[in-house]
Amino acid sequence: MSKIRMNTEYRNKLFNRIKDVFEKEETQEQQSFLQAREKFNDMQGYAFDVAKQVVERSYPTEDVNTLRVFKKKYGDPCDVVAKDKCFYFSHSEDVDEDGEKKDTQSHFDFGLFGNLNGRESYSSGEDSMHFAHAYYREELKEKGLNPDIIAQQNGKDDNPHKTKHIDANNKFLGKSNSSYDDDGNIGMTKTFNEPFHLDVIGTSHCRSRAIACTKKEYELFEQWRVAKANVVSKHQTWIDSITKQTDQLKIGLKAYRYLSEGIELATELGIKLDEAELVRTNSTGLTIYNPSNLASMIKGMKNKNQTREDKIKARLNYEKQSVN
Repeated sequence: MSKIRMNTEYRNKLFNRIKDVFEKEETQEQQSFLQAREKFNDMQGYAFDVAKQVVERSYPTEDVNTLRVFKKKYGDPCDVVAKDKCFYFSHSEDVDEDGEKKDTQSHFDFGLFGNLNGRESYSSGEDSMHFAHAYYREELKEKGLNPDIIAQQNGKDDNPHKTKHIDANNKFLGKSNSSYDDDGNIGMTKTFNEPFHLDVIGTSHCRSRAIACTKKEYELFEQWRVAKANVVSKHQTWIDSITKQTDQLKIGLKAYRYLSEGIELATELGIKLDEAELVRTNSTGLTIYNPSNLASMIKGMKNKNQTREDKIKARLNYEKQSVN
């Protein structure tokens, strides 16, 4: 029996099957990422509990309730209470070189797309989006999206391919299209953000209302933000390890002349692939060369007098058989 020559379709199928195994392997890099995500979840709840205590010290619940009564009675002039999920926390327990007290403050955002650098911003930075995509990686993969796009494009200039995948991920997660409209978030972003809103008093942005905390509390908030950034770092390391493997995989598959060589490579990697099954399936994985499907396809080609409706019906029947 003659050997089956390698072609682009076989290379793509082999590449995708092997890459899928690489992504599912329980490697050290993968486990480090999953552990970083779990640690962030623990830190998020703990840090927010402390943030709630700090905020309510500055804006006591009874004052918030009183102002809401005034708003109901007097309207907009007393509309000074709002929900927020990001806060400027500040402490003054450090001293400068002259021994004078100095303020240390930073912006802490508990939202899914919140910043990782301590700077207030109305637009989501790439690190923030990277975190959101990595945090919901499984959900994005399940929908056929690419949650690894930012990691894969690390160090490269922005390009249409990258933008397309980022926009698709953000849309699925329900991120608001408006940089200024946090209330426009829907879906998973809204669900993530909702538990982390607190009542604050003031009509201006949070930059102008630094909330006093202790140095110990401030350091806890910094540790929480480091845990969030670590999710991005560990995800990047994991995807880098997969990219190195797949880059070599592409080079090898491109050099092979026969499908059997690709099968042998998979076997050496501990991946069991069936040559006959690869030949029988098209690029989407549907079996097209079993007798029933092939006969239906050929009959459809021969019948030149079919109506448009008949052709559509035949095609639908063929696709249904392929799936089954």
